[in-house]
Amino acid sequence: MPLSQHPERAPEELWRQGPTYLASDRRLAKYVARPIREFLHIEAGGSLLLLAATIAALLWVNLPFDGWAEAYENFWHTPLSIEVSGFHLEEDLHHWVNDGLMAIFFFVVGLEIKYEIVHGDLRDPKTAAMPIVAAIGGMAVPAGLYFAIAGSGETASGWGIPMATDIAFAVGVLGVLGRRIPSTARLFLLTLAIVDDIGAIIVIAVFYTSDLSLVWLGIAIALLAVMAALRAVRVWSGVVHAVLAVTIWYAMLESGVHATLAGVAVGLLTPAIALLEPRVAKDYAVTALKDRDLDAEEVHRLRFLLEESVPVAERLQSRLHPVSSYVVLPIFALANAGVVLTGGVLGDAVTSTVALAIATGLVIGKPVGIALACFIAVKVGLGRLPAGTTWPQIFGLGSVAGIGFTVSLFIAELSFDSEMLTADAKVGILLASVVSAVIGVVLLLAVTRGAPDEDDVDGAEPAPVPGSGHGQDAPV
Repeated sequence: MPLSQHPERAPEELWRQGPTYLASDRRLAKYVARPIREFLHIEAGGSLLLLAATIAALLWVNLPFDGWAEAYENFWHTPLSIEVSGFHLEEDLHHWVNDGLMAIFFFVVGLEIKYEIVHGDLRDPKTAAMPIVAAIGGMAVPAGLYFAIAGSGETASGWGIPMATDIAFAVGVLGVLGRRIPSTARLFLLTLAIVDDIGAIIVIAVFYTSDLSLVWLGIAIALLAVMAALRAVRVWSGVVHAVLAVTIWYAMLESGVHATLAGVAVGLLTPAIALLEPRVAKDYAVTALKDRDLDAEEVHRLRFLLEESVPVAERLQSRLHPVSSYVVLPIFALANAGVVLTGGVLGDAVTSTVALAIATGLVIGKPVGIALACFIAVKVGLGRLPAGTTWPQIFGLGSVAGIGFTVSLFIAELSFDSEMLTADAKVGILLASVVSAVIGVVLLLAVTRGAPDEDDVDGAEPAPVPGSGHGQDAPV
């Protein structure tokens, strides 16, 4: 409805009448569609779906119904192939989830890392120093504890499992705690989690790659160079880059390097600086609206100028973060968290060396490593604690960082050839993540008891949270 047809009516009045279905007063829109939209804009919502998918997977294989556990295994091992002319690619559903869908998750992680390097906390060495040092401590100590308990042999390859921090669940826990936790402490934890992701990516690339094909790896690297060259000459066509990204993913898959790392590499190459200055779109809009009307060509041009006023990395992160949080991660949990816990399996797993080493690394190693690294950094002058944050809060944040879930499960799938060891590792991850979350919440609630919300103190808006999807209403 062009404004020129109703010049006497303000845009707000036209909006209240419901120009779209979601904005209307229809019952489905009012009581179903809008509440769902609001839920999806709440960062903790992704964590709730991830938790629900985990519970669903555990119930699927553990409820006392004949054939359910077998049906779970058969379903996720269903082969699915793609054939185009002479091209043929076949994997089972489990591998399509872990190698394919998870590439989207790691692509979003790559975008978040790029954003933080260009615009966020990782841009400022002084601000980034403390969470970087804390992340290193939070990776090194759990890995060391794992080695100390698991020793050598076939169990030793799981040392990377307790190094990870799950951004999605960390954000969910912070959402439960609300505004009593200082925004600087939240930024500290989530910047730490992003650095932790960088460490996990390096560990996967270097230590969990087998049967390396140098030819396919060379093709992947060459295609990444082509993508970088296209960016340098300002060829930013989404279709061209999407085709290149899929081809890079396939080359990585064939190379033996885990295919999801293609997502990280492409994310890091995505431009984080806008093509146009915002004033270009603003000036054009002012000129185009002088007659209080817009034709189709002007709308198309204005949409282009507005989009290119926002960095590609930020736009993609805003669009794909909900897909990652509400689709990819729940499906991943459903496909990987189905561990049999009945028939004495739980008792055997809990007493296994692998589960004990993982649990010790996540529950004890994470908070101790983070707190110790922070203490050393403060003493030697590398950094200082986030403003308004106490040492007990640092330890509580370290416990929250012990929720390893998503990336820990992912590394567990790569660590062992034995299905029994993999199952033991998953039990250790699940139990340790629950214990870490409970300890973190209880400790942070205890040390902030009686403290006013930040909003009550200064009325400030929450600071942007790394890993939460920059540029959207909503952490990762």
